[in-house]
Amino acid sequence: MGSAQVISLSEVRASNQWQRLRDDLHTRFDQWLDRLQEQLPNPQTRLAEVTEAVWKLRQELTGGLSEAIVEHAHRGELTRQSARCPQCHRQLPARPVVARTVETMVGPVQVERPYFYCPSGCGGVYPLDQVLDLAPGRKQLDVQQAAAQVAIEMPYEEAHTLFSDLTGVPLGSERLHTFVHQAAEELSVLEVAPSRQEIAQRIEEMAAGGFRRPVLMCPPVPTVRGSAKRGSVTAGPDAPHGTASGEMPRASGFISSMTSVLSMC
Repeated sequence: MGSAQVISLSEVRASNQWQRLRDDLHTRFDQWLDRLQEQLPNPQTRLAEVTEAVWKLRQELTGGLSEAIVEHAHRGELTRQSARCPQCHRQLPARPVVARTVETMVGPVQVERPYFYCPSGCGGVYPLDQVLDLAPGRKQLDVQQAAAQVAIEMPYEEAHTLFSDLTGVPLGSERLHTFVHQAAEELSVLEVAPSRQEIAQRIEEMAAGGFRRPVLMCPPVPTVRGSAKRGSVTAGPDAPHGTASGEMPRASGFISSMTSVLSMC
C-alpha cells in the first residue's frame, strides 16, 4: 500500500488563490475579446488591420490583467477597516473607498482603496498606496524612467512625441522636463561620467590603425537645451518657469555631452 501524500493547509490555500486569480484573469481576457470583436468584426482581414486593432487595445488588456493581480494580491488592504496614524499612532476607522487610476507602461491601472483621516490634524492616508509604492501623480515610476531615458537621447519636442507614439502613454513636454529633472537631481557628474578605464579603452579603440592618438576633451557642463535644433535656447510655450524648451539638468546634459565627444574622437 503506497504512502499517502501530505498536503499542507497553506498549499491548499495558495492553490485556491491562484485558481481564483486565473478565473478572474480569464474573465478580463474575455471582456477584452469582446472589445476586440467590436474593432475587428471580420477576422479574415489583412495582417496590418489585425495588428493595428490589437495594438490599439493592448493596454486595456495588460492594464486590466495587472489590475486583477493587484486586487488578489492585496485583498486584505482593499478591505482594511482600520489603520494607525503614522504620526500620532491613533487608531483610525476606514472611510469610504476612493478610486485612483495610475498610468503605467502596461496601461492604466485602477485601484479602489479605503481612506483614513486623522481628526488630530495629521491629515489623511491611503495605506495601499504605500504598500504598492505608488508615485505621486498619475504617471508611475516605470513611465518616468522610460521617458527620462528617451529624453537624454534627443530634443524634448521630439522625445515626448516619439515616446507617446511608441508606448501609447500620453506625455507632454513639460511633464517630460519634470521627469528628467527628478531623475538627475540626486546625481553628480562623478556618478554619470565614464570611469578612467572606460575612457582609456574608448581612446584605444579610436586610435587603432591611426597615425595620431585622438584627444579626449571634456566639455563644460552647462544645461543642454534642445528645441527644434540641438543647441537652441529659445523658450517654448510649455517650458517650466526658468527653463528653455528642451533644457536638461546638469547631470543629464553631461551624459549627452560626453556621448557626443566620444563619438567625435
